Amino acid sequence: MPTALIILAAGQGTRMNSDLPKVLHEVAGAPLLAHAMQAGWALAPERVVVVAGHGADAVDAAAREHDPEAVVVQQEEQLGTAHAVAQARAALEGFAGDAVVLYGDTPFIRPETLEAMAEARRTHDVVVLGFEAADPGRYGRLVTEGEALVRIVEFKDASDAERAIRLCNSGVVAADCDTLFSLIAAVGNDNAAGEYYLPDIVEIARARGLSAGVVRCAEAETLGVNTRAELVAAEATFQARARAAALEDGVTLVAPETVHFAHDTVIGRDAVVEQNVVFGPGVTVETGARIRAFSHLEGCHVSRGAVVGPYARLRPGAELAEDVHVGNFVEIKNAVLDEGVKANHLSYIGDAHIGEASNIGAGTITCNYDGVFKHHTEIGARAFIGSNTMLVAPVRVGDGAMTASGSVITQDVPDGALALARARQEVKPGLARRFFEKLRAAKARQQQKEAE
Repeated sequence: MPTALIILAAGQGTRMNSDLPKVLHEVAGAPLLAHAMQAGWALAPERVVVVAGHGADAVDAAAREHDPEAVVVQQEEQLGTAHAVAQARAALEGFAGDAVVLYGDTPFIRPETLEAMAEARRTHDVVVLGFEAADPGRYGRLVTEGEALVRIVEFKDASDAERAIRLCNSGVVAADCDTLFSLIAAVGNDNAAGEYYLPDIVEIARARGLSAGVVRCAEAETLGVNTRAELVAAEATFQARARAAALEDGVTLVAPETVHFAHDTVIGRDAVVEQNVVFGPGVTVETGARIRAFSHLEGCHVSRGAVVGPYARLRPGAELAEDVHVGNFVEIKNAVLDEGVKANHLSYIGDAHIGEASNIGAGTITCNYDGVFKHHTEIGARAFIGSNTMLVAPVRVGDGAMTASGSVITQDVPDGALALARARQEVKPGLARRFFEKLRAAKARQQQKEAE
């Protein structure tokens, strides 16, 4: 059955005390909205419609970044969840299939749960996602008879018996697209807030002779984010799940509680990640690699057998081939290091290609930026770059070539050549002693003057 996603993202998030739309606050390096969209991708949706409100332009940009074909519509007035879903009707005109309503501030609905809802749609016209709450509080309650959902009752309208029900409403709904909009058109706003509530469609469906059912999930999946404290809790939840998944997949985490994952981190089995490592978005680490303590990686690829860190930084575009060593206080950006390259200490390699088995000495810098443009450095295979070499790009150092320590290389170095580019050393006998004697005498005079 073709599926469309309707993601409600119109909440202002005033409790966040932020100018940023609530759904654009990040968990694991991605907006809450992106997490909701990613969960929905399990259904292979043919269309994705995001209903935005406050900050619609920013929400539109974020949605399209994660799905260029997503359609963003605006809810000008905040008149309830049913009203929000109704805003997607024009964008889904002519669509024949199911519509699933998700929430942009609820990032942890599992793909397996949505698949279960899709399966339940085979036997029910309307499917609602429910959860057994440890503390039902003021959640809406799902009133059932056997496997059938009879109605959803809001806490304030519930009887004592209904308030005792622990099965609560998540707000997530699946139905045939035409059926969903037909039901929503019948929702009224005869309530204190004058709003149109999506849960009302269940009673309307039953009155029309349609069936409604419930799929249950863990309460943790329905965690919504409305405050900064809840955002912190959501981050903690994500990290706990990511760490558990990595361990289950055969990754060694030396101190799991100190490793921070992004929403899309991929790590192969038998890789080792030491303590206090941060993975930003876009990182892939292959099997058998080792990420040592206090390293920060984003937008990079680390091949099998490579060693990164400790205290290393890999920035977007860093590509490490097999058995590359990147050591302490080394930064790599938009650079390819071929197999067996070693850059073990205190270096910056940006906008460069380093050939296989080359050695990058401590303090080496590729001087890639002239204040306006970035320039490329090419270092051949089996080259030896002496410590404290400045490579002023654009420049090429050939295969098997060498630079002397302390050199500033501004011209290409041919294959097999040695480049020396530093001032001739001069030695002035006794000058250091006389210089310091002069300084100390001046200091003594100054101290005597201050004492007087």
